[in-house]
Amino acid sequence: MTPKNYYIIDFDSTFTQVEALDEMAKISLKNHPQKEEILKQIEDYTNLAMEGKLSFTESLAARVRLLNANQDHLKQLITRLKKKVSASFSRNAEFFRNHADEVLIVSGGFKEFITPVVSQYHIKKENIYANTFVTNEEGQIIDYDHDNPLSEEGGKVKLLQGMKLDGNVYGIGDGYSDFQLRESGLIKKFFAFTENIARDSIVSRADHVTPSFDEFLYVNNLPSAISYPKNRILCLVIGDVPELSINMLKRDGFSVRHKADFEEKYVADVHMVLLAADERIDHEKLKRANKLKTIGHLGKAKSLDLTACTEMGIVVFDNPRNNPRSSSFIPQRMIDFMNTGATYLSVNFPNLQLPRMEKSHRLIHIHQNIPGIMAQINTIFAAHDINIVGQFLMTNAQIGYAITDINAEYDKELFKSLKQIEQTIKFRVLY
Repeated sequence: MTPKNYYIIDFDSTFTQVEALDEMAKISLKNHPQKEEILKQIEDYTNLAMEGKLSFTESLAARVRLLNANQDHLKQLITRLKKKVSASFSRNAEFFRNHADEVLIVSGGFKEFITPVVSQYHIKKENIYANTFVTNEEGQIIDYDHDNPLSEEGGKVKLLQGMKLDGNVYGIGDGYSDFQLRESGLIKKFFAFTENIARDSIVSRADHVTPSFDEFLYVNNLPSAISYPKNRILCLVIGDVPELSINMLKRDGFSVRHKADFEEKYVADVHMVLLAADERIDHEKLKRANKLKTIGHLGKAKSLDLTACTEMGIVVFDNPRNNPRSSSFIPQRMIDFMNTGATYLSVNFPNLQLPRMEKSHRLIHIHQNIPGIMAQINTIFAAHDINIVGQFLMTNAQIGYAITDINAEYDKELFKSLKQIEQTIKFRVLY
């Protein structure tokens, strides 16, 4: 019988983007005359514990003592945390629904604010392991339950030792207490989660670094809301490009490299290129960039071989009128293309704006514009019993650009069949 898998997930800076006690302090100390000084102390205690430089017990006691918080502050914190769920966890809510029995939240944080947040994602209350506050009659938080093993140094290890989970156990977190589970041999693999913070002392010890929950699902061959993690999409920024442009691409999750020129080592693997206004791409390198999907040019694209780009299925966006807003406009066009397939205002592709379809996967098929291609595509869908949710086609003199949204359940052999259509230029699964 196949062993059961369990997924142990941390809360602070993993399931959520922030450290909850730090956020509570910002609320409870709002009008305190020494607010900034105390906030810095709480943040320092958090980081020292997460990096393994201070025992968790000492860190927790110190932070709770400094909070000066009550039940009203707690309610405000919960409202804030619900808006601060990590993006990659939020978009994969369906995974938690389908694996409710296998997902466990194990945290040194507190149930009082963790449970209302993670319960929205179908995580069972009995699978939430965390500390609990002690309050007085006025609702003031005065202490925590010291008998809870999670309040102690090595608490996660002690908890799992007592649980005796029978199966493959995987840990996902950002801190030292998460790594301790791997060090103790209680979990099969430790995944250092770096979407919100990357701690060098933890990353260096991890079995795998996962910049998003999508990456974790991808490497473990688990169902995901998107087909390919954005952190694996290499975006090369070349020349004197504004920080605004670079930060837009980074915020969307792409793996961004900023270089003075198109270095040879990136030619084979680059997916996106953003060029400064005075930059160009050598024709010989362009022809070998087989994974390249889009080029953004902050100047005029006349310096590019547009015919070659079109023949290779590379969508180009440029700034022919020297619009000063191009530093945000061009990266956004690239982002929209990668996320939805939209080619609006492209220099060389049929212009298409597309809505995102929920609970479906979007397939992009770029092909030579000759009669009968769509008939071949749809014949393949029929042969694989695919339910088509939506379909779009636009053409110009050279190419056809077909986008098909299908139900998320399908045979992966479908992709091979679509790629084998003779006139195919490029095919990819968008999400």
